[in-house]
This record gives sequence, C-alpha cells and structure tokens, in this order.
Amino acid sequence: MLQNSLINKYMKKEYQMTEEQYNKIIEASKPVPYLVFGGHPPSSPQDNANAAWRNLANEMGFIWDSVEPGRSKKHFLATPNK
Repeated sequence: MLQNSLINKYMKKEYQMTEEQYNKIIEASKPVPYLVFGGHPPSSPQDNANAAWRNLANEMGFIWDSVEPGRSKKHFLATPNK
C-alpha cells in the first residue's frame, strides 16, 4: 500500500488555478442559509466543494479526488486523468 501511495505521489502534476477558478472553489465551500418548508435541504458545503472540484478536474484534466495542496493557495498537485 505504501508503495502505491509513493508511486501516485510521483505521478502527480502541479496545476495552477486562475483567480476565477479559485473563487469558485471558495464560494462553493461556503455554507448556504436556508429554510425548509416541506422540501429538501440544499447540498452541504462539502458536496458543493466536491462538485466544484469535479468541474475543475473536467476543465483541467485531472482526477478530482487526487488533489493535494501545492505551494500556494492557487497551486495544487493532482494525478492527470490521461
């Protein structure tokens, strides 16, 4: 298992988000106030953040759940999906 995690780490590539992409991730992570009147509550901040990362992954070409922090708030490491 450790060997696989080391291999995956070396297969990761550094990506950089634009300011607009970064802001979308931050906004998606914020809680949403709501009132429920016989309906369903909105998605959780975690679900919204995951969806934002999936969209960014589709746009930039990486596996969304392989992301690790990078050298700044807009940089991150991820496994390319190709």
